[in-house]
Amino acid sequence: MEKLKNKILWVDDEIELLRSNILFLEDKGYFVEKATNGEDAVDMVKEKDFDLIFLDEMMAGMGGLKTLASIKEVQPNVPVVMVTKNETESLMEDAIGAKISDYLLKPVNPNQILLVCKKFLEGKRIKGETVSRDYIQELNKINMSMMEPLDYNDWIKINSDLTQWEMELDEHPELGLKDTVLATRKECNAEFCRFFERNYIEWIHGKKEGPTFSNGIVEKYVLPELDNNKSVFFFVIDCLRLDQWMLMEKMLYDYFKISKDFHYGIIPSATPYARNSIFSGLYPSEIEKHYPELFAKGEDDENSKNNYEKEFLQKLLDRKRIKLRNELRYVKILDADFGKGIENKISSFSNTHLNAIVVNFVDILAHNRSDNAVLKEIAPDESAYRSLTQSWFEHSSLFNMFKILSQQKDIKIIVTTDHGSIRCMRGSKVLGDRETSTNLRYKYGRNVKIDDRQAIFIRNPQDYKLPKRGGIVNYVVTKEDFYFVYPTDYHYYLSHYKNTFQHGGISMEELILPVITLEPKS
Repeated sequence: MEKLKNKILWVDDEIELLRSNILFLEDKGYFVEKATNGEDAVDMVKEKDFDLIFLDEMMAGMGGLKTLASIKEVQPNVPVVMVTKNETESLMEDAIGAKISDYLLKPVNPNQILLVCKKFLEGKRIKGETVSRDYIQELNKINMSMMEPLDYNDWIKINSDLTQWEMELDEHPELGLKDTVLATRKECNAEFCRFFERNYIEWIHGKKEGPTFSNGIVEKYVLPELDNNKSVFFFVIDCLRLDQWMLMEKMLYDYFKISKDFHYGIIPSATPYARNSIFSGLYPSEIEKHYPELFAKGEDDENSKNNYEKEFLQKLLDRKRIKLRNELRYVKILDADFGKGIENKISSFSNTHLNAIVVNFVDILAHNRSDNAVLKEIAPDESAYRSLTQSWFEHSSLFNMFKILSQQKDIKIIVTTDHGSIRCMRGSKVLGDRETSTNLRYKYGRNVKIDDRQAIFIRNPQDYKLPKRGGIVNYVVTKEDFYFVYPTDYHYYLSHYKNTFQHGGISMEELILPVITLEPKS
């Protein structure tokens, strides 16, 4: 039997007294069926599908709450609105416990009824129309803004607004605006890359006022909190995009007072550069110069390049003449089992003045998705990637750590990331010798060649405060959503790495990054 749209069941043992309300709904285009007792209502629900049920609380025979329970056994997802004269708290709690969707107090008037019907039967359509209209207006504003000179704060706002709209539109796939969102993001990223390339060198050399970069995070956000006799927890979640954080933030809202700021990542937007920069308070070339014994040689991977983050942070504290109450604690969480172990003892960490905790899962997720067909199937695009991150966080030891810490007194939590990631869609042919690094979004070597429309070619690493690596080395850093592909096996790798989440290059997703301060509400 074909299901009728906007089909309502109204259950009341005095249904004739509601005739005017029912006629009003029918005049508005709703189809209303009637039942005068709970038993008949349950039988009707077994035979037919209803979009909404109005249910009287006080009925002879099977009462409203019992009828509600029976209806939910048959159709657990149908919205049920309780209609009652009883305003007692206990009744409301019982009704909510029985999964009531809403309630109306008698005597009801037509406008109240219509509002409820709009809410449950047309809410998604109405909201979708509003979202669509507002998004087009916002898109026009963004397009107009890019015709004007923009500073780094303007780009933070554009990225935040776009991200918020992307997440809003995730809930309305029926609007068909997915391609428009992607096109808008692509256009913005192209302009952002031009903006970043024009200003980056002057920013990092102090010739022009610029944003806080990776090397300034600890000094600006962490060190001031050490003066307040509180225990400070500094979480660095590797490869965390703004959209991923915003999903996490929703789940943390009940536990913390949350304030959000932003920093810009350094290039290449990769862990060996950015995370070492965070903990040392220095640019990579400065690390190479001042701490050569800690500047590991070899490939850019965490096993060789990020072994001394605790030492870097301690040296930063020493330079700033900050003496902690007790020894600095540093923890790097690389897998779920270790994370569970930290979760079990995180409450004891509140006795430590400064705790630095690195969480690697999001970065692992991004990299594994590149080579795992199952993960690609589960998360084929940004929307699904966000959903996957949300699912992980909801069931993670990290979320449990935050919940445990929300019950502690005299603590402050700072959360940030070293870089984000971007969904790479366009391959860029790169040439290099055998010693050229293998990264997909940036490379260094002696004879690297690339189309400069697709990447920044860095002839002098010192200009970008990058390490010289003991010789004449050039760097190339991709722009927008490009990724590097060698001519050998070009077509295989072009296909293999298309639609993968990568980092190391220049894009809003990789470089405009949140810095969060969490303070327990309790």
